[in-house]
Amino acid sequence: MSGWRLVLKAAPALRVDLRGITPAALRGLAAAQVERLPVGYGNARLELGEFFRLAPGTEDGTLTFEGDLSRFDRVGCGLDGGRMLVEGGVGHHAGEGMRAGQLRVQGDAGLLAACEMAGGTFTVQGNVGDFAAGALPGSMDGMRGGTFVVRGSAGARFADRMRRGSAIVHGDAGDFLASRLVAGTVAVGGRVGAHAGFGMRRGSIVLAAGAGAAEIPATFVPALGAADVFWQLLARDLARHGGVFASLPGRTIQRHLGDLAADGRGELIVPGQP
Repeated sequence: MSGWRLVLKAAPALRVDLRGITPAALRGLAAAQVERLPVGYGNARLELGEFFRLAPGTEDGTLTFEGDLSRFDRVGCGLDGGRMLVEGGVGHHAGEGMRAGQLRVQGDAGLLAACEMAGGTFTVQGNVGDFAAGALPGSMDGMRGGTFVVRGSAGARFADRMRRGSAIVHGDAGDFLASRLVAGTVAVGGRVGAHAGFGMRRGSIVLAAGAGAAEIPATFVPALGAADVFWQLLARDLARHGGVFASLPGRTIQRHLGDLAADGRGELIVPGQP
């Protein structure tokens, strides 16, 4: 069954909430029915057709958005299967709570991208704002599963309270990377801001750029035990993302354990030069 292509008519004056607009929700609907689907617009509800012109999509059922969606929030929110492609940027909360499927954004994403993500694959070709892969305000759990890949850079508090899955940043990351990390893998290809791993309890942070990528916090100590087998498994998994991560399997590492201020048993891994 073919999917739909939604072509943006014009940038809206207010922010639009696209939660619920997923491949599953559109499956089996006629064009007129799709156009009548309600979306949030400020404090009102308008029809989807007010913002997008419908066109036939790809044969694999991909739901495609064409245009700059930077004023459209919660794109892919709750995605539980199928494929979504945005040929441009998106607003805040993209991929929030997604459980399965594939979401691909060819531009930038705003705040709280992939927050509380539980499964699937979410790729952002550009940059993401603060609190990506983290928790919603008032929640104790951040990203809970799946794979989140940022080809550009990330803001502050990336992967805050994350407890499962893989979060990959090819560029730089801001302050408090992986703060309060419970479990999972966070890998960064560029430089990292202050206080990386603040309050982390378990999990792994990989600084693929090497020793100059970040200052090791004082509450982390060098690991004495070897972890060769574990590192080879982790390095091969990260290498499939390409870029600076491709050379990881052939590099030795230094491991630092912490955050000891939080009785943490996590690790901060710093590979040597290729």
